[in-house]
Amino acid sequence: MRVGYARVSTREQNLESQRQLLEAAGCEEIFIDHGVSGKEAHRPELDKALAFVRRGDVLVITRLSRLFRSLKDLIATVEELEDRGVDLVVTQQPIDTTTSAGRLMFNIVGAFDQFQRELISENTREGLDATDKRGRGGGRPAKLSLRQVAEICAKIDERDDAGKPVWNISALARHYKVSRPTIYKVIDDRETLAVRIGGVAARKEATTTDGPA
Repeated sequence: MRVGYARVSTREQNLESQRQLLEAAGCEEIFIDHGVSGKEAHRPELDKALAFVRRGDVLVITRLSRLFRSLKDLIATVEELEDRGVDLVVTQQPIDTTTSAGRLMFNIVGAFDQFQRELISENTREGLDATDKRGRGGGRPAKLSLRQVAEICAKIDERDDAGKPVWNISALARHYKVSRPTIYKVIDDRETLAVRIGGVAARKEATTTDGPA
């Protein structure tokens, strides 16, 4: 069974679009928190949704920000769902924990969601400015970190509640202060990136679970 969850703050007007997306995703039950901001811990309808789902069910949301308040909250909730045999699908982001590719994208988008505010902080802007200056003068475009590449892969698949792309190539190039060909290369190399991130995640998990011999 597919169970939907939607949340709207007092300033938002997108409840109907969220409901339509959840219904289109096959949700038989939909729980909605009205007038609740993303920072609030108390979400009565979310509590009901989490209590309602059973093993084999799928919890469906439109965006990560509808459900999670932080990376810590995201990880804790998904671990709880996994322990209970419940999958997660995010309609407007490439996340579907019923598939291996969807689980990988969950890790990538989750990291982006946590670091989004950092990217617009003063320290990050200063760092990007410095990187931009080093890249000027006819040399190679400024290098992107693996984290930034993962963020680009997530952003290029982002959709708004109307299903339209949130980012285009030009916007990403401006945001990361690199050339359009650099963004195209990142997108073309997404499968390779997935292998690299998956390998890193697997090594970290092995180190954490196995411990010293």
